[in-house]
Amino acid sequence: MSTFPHNKLVRDLIPQIILRDGKYPEIRVADDAEYRELLLAKLQEELQEYLESGNPEELADILEVLIALSGCDGLSWAELVALADQKRQERGSFRERIVLMRVED
Repeated sequence: MSTFPHNKLVRDLIPQIILRDGKYPEIRVADDAEYRELLLAKLQEELQEYLESGNPEELADILEVLIALSGCDGLSWAELVALADQKRQERGSFRERIVLMRVED
């Protein structure tokens, strides 16, 4: 029997999927502080995977991490989207692809 250490945050259904595949996961639940750290690490992991692959599924993973992080900050997803909408109204979005070359006094 082989053991493969992971020690990383996984989606909620992963332990059941592992069991379904005939393997036995060892799991624990992170406390609040560790959960936030693990989410930040997961965000970096998923971003790196997206940068390497360009796969839209990785964007979905990034979105899932952002939803969880907003919850850590006491924001509902709707509240975070409202903040993004407000910022977009005040400063715009990135749709016009504007590159700031320099600012002169």
